[in-house]
Amino acid sequence: MDHQLDKSADATASYGQADGRAVTFSITQLAEEFNLTTRAIRFYEDKGLLKPERQGQTRIYHPRDRARLILIVRGRLVGLALSEIKEILSLYDLEDGCETQNRVAIDKFKRRIASLEKQRKEIELQITTLKESCARLESTLQGQMAQALVDAKKRPRVAKGQPAAAAAKTTTATA
Repeated sequence: MDHQLDKSADATASYGQADGRAVTFSITQLAEEFNLTTRAIRFYEDKGLLKPERQGQTRIYHPRDRARLILIVRGRLVGLALSEIKEILSLYDLEDGCETQNRVAIDKFKRRIASLEKQRKEIELQITTLKESCARLESTLQGQMAQALVDAKKRPRVAKGQPAAAAAKTTTATA
């Protein structure tokens, strides 16, 4: 999906006007392009991440909305919270050449990387612990199975036609 987003980002730069009219998108077009549901796009709108133009009940998305959607989807893919994505997007219009937006994004990305690295260490520890536990339990199980074979060999054999209770009496009498 990331490759699809890269193509979408390149395509956004080429959108502008076609035949003298501004290029726009419907919610269905964006949902299909980004493999989202229309409900998800409306959710992003409710959270203030997207602000499409309205003509009655119809939502009209412009290239800027599409570009924001690309960033939203990418942010979600790397595990950013919607509030973090919203903060980054809100810094776009500061008229500082996106310097503040980029600094904030870098900070959030580095924090996310640190969090994921910590999770990876915790997961590796859990995997190691589980492997050690499996090895220990398998060894214990093998010992139990070996002991069961030894115990089975010590038990008297029941002759054909002889009830098990009679075999037990014979064993007791000979012991």
